[in-house]
Amino acid sequence: MSTRLARLQELGHVLPQPPPPGGNYLPFRRVGSLLYLPGVISSRDGDVVYRGKVGVDLALEQGYAAAQLCALNLLACVQAATGSLDSVRQVVSVNGYVNCASGFPDSPKVINGASDLLVALWGDAGRHVRAAIGVAGLPVNAAVEVQMVVELIVP
Repeated sequence: MSTRLARLQELGHVLPQPPPPGGNYLPFRRVGSLLYLPGVISSRDGDVVYRGKVGVDLALEQGYAAAQLCALNLLACVQAATGSLDSVRQVVSVNGYVNCASGFPDSPKVINGASDLLVALWGDAGRHVRAAIGVAGLPVNAAVEVQMVVELIVP
């Protein structure tokens, strides 16, 4: 078992199956040492776990958990693309989208669900640049969508 996969289990998480693309796009794209990952929603095994607007239908804590689930889905994509979470040198960028009502002020607190997990998994190498954006809607009424770019270790 890889070091990062073991660490993920220590944190109380199980890596899900990578989500299949929901449209006409790739599940990942490698360009040099960078691995670009698509936006993934708060689903597990094809079922959307967190639906609705954070701050209206869902509490902030549920939004945080939805973002964390998105991060787990992205980690599953990394595993599928590279064979191991240990292939990641650092997380470069995270973009998070929160399905919320107009004026919702806490999108950054929601996306912390993803960011906190990445930092817990990789330490300083998990710190990243980020956007946390509130939006009027997401596919299938998902609460959160997150996309990520990681730098891979190149032998």
